[in-house]
Amino acid sequence: MRNFITVVSAAMLALWPQPASFSQTQSGKPPDVIGAAPGAQIVPPPAIYAFPNGRKYVYGVEWHLFTAGTATVKMESAGSEQKVLAAADSAGAVNMLYAVHDRFEARFDPHTFCSLRVSKHTEEGPHKRDTDIHFDYPRRKSVLDEKNLKTGETKHTENDIPACVTDVITGFYYLASLPLQTGNSYRFVVNDGGKTTEAAAHVEAHEQVKTPAGTFQTVRVTAEALSGPLMGKGKVWAWFTDDANHTPVQMRAKLGWGTLLFRMQRLEQDAH
Repeated sequence: MRNFITVVSAAMLALWPQPASFSQTQSGKPPDVIGAAPGAQIVPPPAIYAFPNGRKYVYGVEWHLFTAGTATVKMESAGSEQKVLAAADSAGAVNMLYAVHDRFEARFDPHTFCSLRVSKHTEEGPHKRDTDIHFDYPRRKSVLDEKNLKTGETKHTENDIPACVTDVITGFYYLASLPLQTGNSYRFVVNDGGKTTEAAAHVEAHEQVKTPAGTFQTVRVTAEALSGPLMGKGKVWAWFTDDANHTPVQMRAKLGWGTLLFRMQRLEQDAH
């Protein structure tokens, strides 16, 4: 059960690719991507796209039919940046076996969808860590600084990145800004402080999905990593509402140690 929201978010980021029709930059030249094939890039949101600020997605998480915990994701405006907050907490028998209490904050540029930095506080079983990731685009580096809160041990690493990446938290929203038409295939690049990962997704079909939050007409997308640590180790299916919002109401991640099912419990909206 280690880091279940990060596992699913990372796999879901195969949903945040760029459509084949956007496989070139505005200049007509292929994108400059380190460690990824041409066509895998992050594209800016269209001018008409409205960020879902103030909406909080609340999910129940199931593992082998057991209630595993809850996960929440929310976006807010933060001056000239956008901020995404996410949390994961284990519950029930799973909490007794392997307690998880994780908190994440990611910042990105709303004009480009390029990730800027990520902060994590993770408590997973006996492990407790604080992690900060900064995306240094002038140097084309992701810079990770991590501290083990139990031992005091620190780690500093740098890895190559392309001109723009998303991360496992920001990517939760990236696909919502893109067309989700049946038959479309997508590719994107993601970095979480380590090696840049390329992933692919395919928009498969329209389906009706019933969750505790209600019954929704959705479009189903499947995703998997083409490189990096998750390559060949799992697949994710996500169901997004078949409307302009593309709200992710259900996710299923099949990994080597089991399957996690995320079902929307409710959608909360900040009062204005």
